[in-house]
Amino acid sequence: MTHEEIRNKIQSIFIDVTENAAIVLNDETTADDIDEWDSLVHIQLIVEMERCFGISFTAEEIGGYGNVGQMADGIAEKMGVVPENRP
Repeated sequence: MTHEEIRNKIQSIFIDVTENAAIVLNDETTADDIDEWDSLVHIQLIVEMERCFGISFTAEEIGGYGNVGQMADGIAEKMGVVPENRP
């Protein structure tokens, strides 16, 4: 699974959890960029990502992700996916 495929799956999760089909994510997207992304939604997103990707996050990891790209990289690492060189 590529970084882009992971990010696309994350985007689907965001759309489902927030019920906002207009959300478009990129690697730099943060909670400040999405009105619906508050602390409660963040927990719902994490739970759904864990379920969808078959992984578990630590509290430190959850608090350490600053944007969607970092989340995707963290998921890739947990899945044993070799990181891609990205701009």
